[in-house]
Amino acid sequence: MEPILTIKNVSKKFGGVVAAKDISFEVMPDRIHGLIGPNGAGKSTLMNIINGLISLDSGSVYLGNKNITRLPAYTRSRMGIGRTFQTPRFLNRSNIEVNLRLGTDLANHRIGYLKSFFGKQDTKFENELESYMENAGFSIDIDNDVSSLTYGQLKFLEIIRSLLAHPKVILVDEPAAGLNDKETEKVVALLNKAAYEYGIGVLLIEHAMDVVMSICKEIVVVNFGEIIARGTPQEVSSNQDVITAYLGRDTND
Repeated sequence: MEPILTIKNVSKKFGGVVAAKDISFEVMPDRIHGLIGPNGAGKSTLMNIINGLISLDSGSVYLGNKNITRLPAYTRSRMGIGRTFQTPRFLNRSNIEVNLRLGTDLANHRIGYLKSFFGKQDTKFENELESYMENAGFSIDIDNDVSSLTYGQLKFLEIIRSLLAHPKVILVDEPAAGLNDKETEKVVALLNKAAYEYGIGVLLIEHAMDVVMSICKEIVVVNFGEIIARGTPQEVSSNQDVITAYLGRDTND
């Protein structure tokens, strides 16, 4: 199996702050990968580099076998890179359906949003949305304003919007942050569906270690912009450098 996303020797500085230093790793399709580390370790910076929101200083990013290092964010989205954020981002003055359709149109050049103005149904969109909603375990009226949704529903909807665009890989930034246990279970179900039913590569940032250890097949750990460990959840959780980075001390002392 070939990697769907490859990060090669990526480095980035903000003034004197090293956000990424010679970072290399791969994301495979049909698998959930974890990207973890203490606050300020450089995780979100790497996400922003991958989907083109910020430029890198050196290194390369590949989607499949295509070098996308110099491509803008909207082109990467259309090529199959999905993204969610720590704080959900929506057009708050528009209804739920408009927000969902705008996302799919941008990524896949679909005309579903335009069809809606002419009263034409997009059955595929509606069926996929219903499937994801059922998997997430909630029901909403897509004619309602986005502002009517709870924080947990917004988190679900942002993941669903990205999945509706049929991405090859999705970058998911702290999906369980601010959610209760039941809501977290629903997010996990969505991500598992994306990876193991639809074959999407998932790169996950998450501070809830129980979530990371339960759904990730491989984990990359960064600290101060550098990779300090990588491997299976079992390998990473027993790594002395990882324990020191999280606890702030050497457990052998």
